[in-house]
Amino acid sequence: MVNAERYRNPSHQFQAPASDEEQELQELEATSDEAYIECQDLFKIYKRSDLEVVALRGLDLTVEPGELIAIIGASGSGKSTLMNLLAGLDRPSAGHIRVGSRDLLDISDRELVLYRRLEVGFVWQATGRNLVPYLSVRDNIELPMSMAGVSTPDRHSWSTELLEALGLPDKANRLPHQLSGGEQQRVAIGVALSNKPPLLLADEPTGELDTQTATQVFRLLREINVAYKVTIVMVTHYPGVSEFVDRVVHIRDGRISSESYSTPTFQRDGERVEEEYLVVDRAGRIQLPPDILERFTGRFRQGGLAKADPEGDGVTIRPIDDRPRTNTPGGRTTNDEPPGQDDSRFRRNP
Repeated sequence: MVNAERYRNPSHQFQAPASDEEQELQELEATSDEAYIECQDLFKIYKRSDLEVVALRGLDLTVEPGELIAIIGASGSGKSTLMNLLAGLDRPSAGHIRVGSRDLLDISDRELVLYRRLEVGFVWQATGRNLVPYLSVRDNIELPMSMAGVSTPDRHSWSTELLEALGLPDKANRLPHQLSGGEQQRVAIGVALSNKPPLLLADEPTGELDTQTATQVFRLLREINVAYKVTIVMVTHYPGVSEFVDRVVHIRDGRISSESYSTPTFQRDGERVEEEYLVVDRAGRIQLPPDILERFTGRFRQGGLAKADPEGDGVTIRPIDDRPRTNTPGGRTTNDEPPGQDDSRFRRNP
């Protein structure tokens, strides 16, 4: 039976031996109604010898407490970079990134260790990175608690509850290789939730699973999100993920380009419709969807011009084929050739 109050109420948190880290964590727990994740003008630049790769280009993102979102995008768009920054596995180059009460741009190494240990859980795509192969299912789930100094009775009590919530109460003593791929990912989710973090990150959690098993994992993540009020951010390529999340965030060229929402149509049982909305960032920038760019190939081109006109309560954006001709102070237009030596207007009097 899921005990959500036990997960989110500080009075039910593990009572490990008194330590400065535990006291600091309790002092830093967020109590306001602010967004739980806030990224503003976030940059990440990787340097390889003389080459610089800009993975994130002024990204803006806000995630509310208890929200479940999915991030999708092409390879190289910045998805994994963003996840690594949120997990504290990498540091941003510039901008602002806050998770709960932690400023991840200005954080000490000691605070970063505490953050990764107690405030964020991570599920990798490859199960080999999530589980210790020679430990049982229960021991894998209890390992992070043991490292955090949680007592044996508390470890056993919470792992038992997690196994029930994951639908694996009869697999507690099995080794990872004795489980199916879907069951291994369920255990990986349990490991990520071991220390009751307020944030769960999942990078392609269903990338190695078949469609039916992937659907089961997504439903489990939604159940955990609702039951424990844990904020969940995941990266995925699963085509029907919008059915299981609050919103889908599309990332392109290192920026958030659009968001998708799936809503019921109320016409047929279970029928839903997904709509995509462009995101206007803090600088007023928008990215046109790829299908529109393909439809108007040659008109919306890199470095070209477009005109935005207000129309009622909307805005119409149309491409400009040719740059306007403007007059210079000398009477020459910008499209004219530069004056030659034979041009009488520029000839000196003898």
